[in-house]
Amino acid sequence: MTRLWDKGAPLDARVLAYTAGDDYLLDERLVRYDVQASLAHARMLHEQQLLSAEDLAAITTGLAELAQSHAGGEWRIELNDEDGQTALETRLTQKIGAAGARIHLGRSRNDQVLTALRLYLRDATHELAGAARRVADALDELGVREQHTVLPGYTHMQQAMPSSVALWAGGFAAEIRDDADNLEGVLRRLGRNPLGSAAGYGTPGLPLDREATSKALAFDSTQTPVTAVQLSRGKAEAHLLFEITLLMLDLGRFAADVLLFYTQEFGFVALPDAFTTGSSIMPQKRNPDVFELLRGRTATAHAALDEALGIFAKLPSGYQRDLQLLKAPLFRGIDLAAQSLDLLPSAIAAMAFKADKIRLDPSIHAAEQAYAMVVEEGIPFREAYRRVAAKLKG
Repeated sequence: MTRLWDKGAPLDARVLAYTAGDDYLLDERLVRYDVQASLAHARMLHEQQLLSAEDLAAITTGLAELAQSHAGGEWRIELNDEDGQTALETRLTQKIGAAGARIHLGRSRNDQVLTALRLYLRDATHELAGAARRVADALDELGVREQHTVLPGYTHMQQAMPSSVALWAGGFAAEIRDDADNLEGVLRRLGRNPLGSAAGYGTPGLPLDREATSKALAFDSTQTPVTAVQLSRGKAEAHLLFEITLLMLDLGRFAADVLLFYTQEFGFVALPDAFTTGSSIMPQKRNPDVFELLRGRTATAHAALDEALGIFAKLPSGYQRDLQLLKAPLFRGIDLAAQSLDLLPSAIAAMAFKADKIRLDPSIHAAEQAYAMVVEEGIPFREAYRRVAAKLKG
């Protein structure tokens, strides 16, 4: 097949496999966004008298049909396509003829894929933030259900002060909502339109209207100067992965508490069979694998962030093929967070605390007793602290 850059020279099959990598597979999720951006670009070309009305009509119909057939599983990007941009333009040209070959005027695969990626990431970010808030809501509901259930609060893994399921769950809910807010902070970087920057140096001699595509695609602004576009690549991706990592760390710490509370030694919480697995050798065992893997997968999120940062660190200006490699850790981090957030509301809804198993050490009220002395007797806190400590020691 002929690729967008093909000038007629043969290509070693090993080079295609190595350079395309998994890009043709990863681009599957970008097809509908590439169609969306391509439609906006085609309309802009027509408005600038660079594309006829007949060609625009053919392109519009052809892209809509290709998007529908792709969504229906009638075609997939193949290795020989190399990437999603080539796959879409090739199939469009096959479908509508010469008009399909005119759509690439004024853009490069560089700004084309980045535009589709930002449109996808905008949706993914909103979805992750919404899913995180649903987890926080589930934790709040757990706190209401268990509002009368006391818990020991721990420092240094020792009982320290009295707490409750409502306080414990509420703390995680607050932090996860904060994670959701910070996820949406990534939208600032995603809100700049790269389309029309082409390979990074604009389109000299072409009267493109980049503001028109910014408006059509609901970008907040048009990214300028054109040389900034390639310098910005990796930043929004890493920013999103950073916020995903912080979110996953909160989920991992929540999972660590659940695992501790589920042990026979603690026995604070019951988990239903639907969210535990069995042992192949020990008939009595129910294993909290979901929470163990949630705890462990914080490392996957962290690794995805490190991989992304390492890819574009110290790159020179302009487009470099290394940037293609950002998709794999980016999509891995997004999918991991989405899958984790999806199952947690149901898992939390199924939790039940066993109040009869929860015992607070009498000394857990020591700080409260010291505070009471300060309020009632007007003595310095340090004196109250020593008096309570001496009483406990005696």
